[in-house]
Amino acid sequence: MSTTIQRILVAHDFGDVSDAALKFAIDLAEKLGARVTIVHAYEIPVYSFPEGVAITADVGGQVRMLTSDALDRVVRAAARPGLDLHGMLRQGPAWSEIAAAATELHADLVVIGTHGRRGLAHALLGSVAEKVVRTAPCPVLTVHGKEKS
Repeated sequence: MSTTIQRILVAHDFGDVSDAALKFAIDLAEKLGARVTIVHAYEIPVYSFPEGVAITADVGGQVRMLTSDALDRVVRAAARPGLDLHGMLRQGPAWSEIAAAATELHADLVVIGTHGRRGLAHALLGSVAEKVVRTAPCPVLTVHGKEKS
């Protein structure tokens, strides 16, 4: 494993904690001359009816379009002169898509925000950051956010 950081993958869920993680990653990338890829993973909502499960192409297309637009805004807002910055949109469970993107991009570091949930909230909601730490092919840096009451 190389200790040179040339490719940084930043997981982003369009929240404040992800913005803090992105800022940290960009500051690091500027010092190291590294490339930054912002990844957002989304899932298509599935509706359950007594007759079976349903999803329409319209819903899937709208979700993809809205998340793509949101990711483009994040990339534009984070752009800096001389910074190699790109966005990547993926469909599927966030933790597995982040780990898969890190593998595909040969990322040297993943940066991800963590909400700091504990107890029942952590048990019920799980932790994307924790799963990424366990499954990523490279080191993972977590940026802690304050849990909201």
